[in-house]
Amino acid sequence: MVTAIKVVQLGCGITGLVCAEHLEKHPKVDELVLADKQVDAAEAMIKRLKSEKAVAQKVDAGDPSQLKKVLRGCDLIVTSVPSEMNLNLMNAAVSAGVNYVDLTVPLELIPKLEEMDERCKKAGVIALTGVGSDPGISDVFAVRAAGKLDEVLEIHIRDADNAVSAEHEYFTLWSPRDMLEELTMNAAIYENGKITWLPPLHEMECFRFPDPIGQHPVYNTTHEETFLLPKFIEGVKRVDFKIVVWDNLVKMANTIRKIGMHNLNAVRVDGYDVKPIDVVAECLPRPVDLIGKVKGSSCVLVEVVGMRAGEKTVVRTWVAMTHDEAFRNHRTSATGYVVGTGAAVGAELIVSGDLKKSGLYAPEMLPTEKFVENVVSKGLKANQEIVSL
Repeated sequence: MVTAIKVVQLGCGITGLVCAEHLEKHPKVDELVLADKQVDAAEAMIKRLKSEKAVAQKVDAGDPSQLKKVLRGCDLIVTSVPSEMNLNLMNAAVSAGVNYVDLTVPLELIPKLEEMDERCKKAGVIALTGVGSDPGISDVFAVRAAGKLDEVLEIHIRDADNAVSAEHEYFTLWSPRDMLEELTMNAAIYENGKITWLPPLHEMECFRFPDPIGQHPVYNTTHEETFLLPKFIEGVKRVDFKIVVWDNLVKMANTIRKIGMHNLNAVRVDGYDVKPIDVVAECLPRPVDLIGKVKGSSCVLVEVVGMRAGEKTVVRTWVAMTHDEAFRNHRTSATGYVVGTGAAVGAELIVSGDLKKSGLYAPEMLPTEKFVENVVSKGLKANQEIVSL
C-alpha cells in the first residue's frame, strides 16, 4: 500500500526547483509545497508541470513562526537555503518530528554529529545532511571507489564549472551567499590525522578535467568532504577539495575580503543591521535567472588514490553535463541539475523507505549502489576509470 507523503521544499532557487521537480514525480509524494520568500520561479515551475500535487507558498525560513507553520503536517522537509540557516532548520525539524534533508553541512554541526544523531533517534526522525553534488554525490563516489582498493591513501575532490555569460562578468551558478563565503574563508585540508588551514585562495593549480571541460585553474576551499570522509574511510592520509575559480572572481573575492565586505557579522547602516556579505550576494544575479543564458559545462570529479594488488592505483569517478544539455532536457543549468538531483536522490531514499532507522545520516552512510543507480536513472552518467600509477 502506498502511503501519501507531504514534502516541503524550502528554498526554491535553481537547485531546490530541480529537487522538487524530481520529487513531484515520485508516486509516494502526494503533496509538495514549494516554499520561499520569492515564489515567482516556483509558480512558473508549477505552471510548466501542470502539477496538481504542488503549491507555492511564501515563507521566510528565518521566521520561527512561519517555519513552525510550514512544518505542521509535513512528513519531509528539504532545505536548499544559505548554509548558515541549516542548523536552525534541522533543530526545528527534529523538534517537530519531521524528517529532514539539506544540501550543505553546517561546520558547527560536525563536532556534534553524535549528539544530533541521538536527538534524531529519540525523536524518531531521519535527518540527512550534505546531500547535493559536492557534498553528496562526491562522498558516495569516494566510498564506492574506496571499496575497489585494498588501502586508501588520498582522496581529491575537484569541482569544475566553466560557464560563461554574455551579460555578466561576475556571477555564480551556486548560491551567491555560500559561494562568496567559500571563496573568502580559510581553506581546510585533512592531512595525517588532522585538519590544517590555508589562507583563502592561497595556491592555484591547473587541473585537467575530462572533455569537454578541459584544463582550468583550481583552488583549495573549505568543503564538507574534507571533514566527513576521514570519519568513514579508514586509513586515508589526505583529503582535499579544489574548485575552479576564474581570475576575475578571484580578484573580486580578494577585494571584498580586504575591505571587509565578506564579513558575516552585521554592521549598522542608517539604523539597520546588515551583513556585508549579504549585500554583495544580493548584488549578484540569481542563479535561477541565468537559466538558458550561460554556455559551458559542469563536472564533479573524485580521485581516490591507494593500493590495489600491490600497485599504487587511482580510481577516478565523475559526473559531467553541459549547460545546453541541462537547459534542453531539464530547463535548468548543469550546476543546478547535478546538485538538485543529488538532493532528490537522497530525499527519495527516505520517501521510499530505504533508510529505515532514525538518526542523523551523512552521505557516506547511504546505500552506495542504490544511490548511484538512482542518480544514473535521472540522466547523469557515473563515469569511472581505474588507472595504475
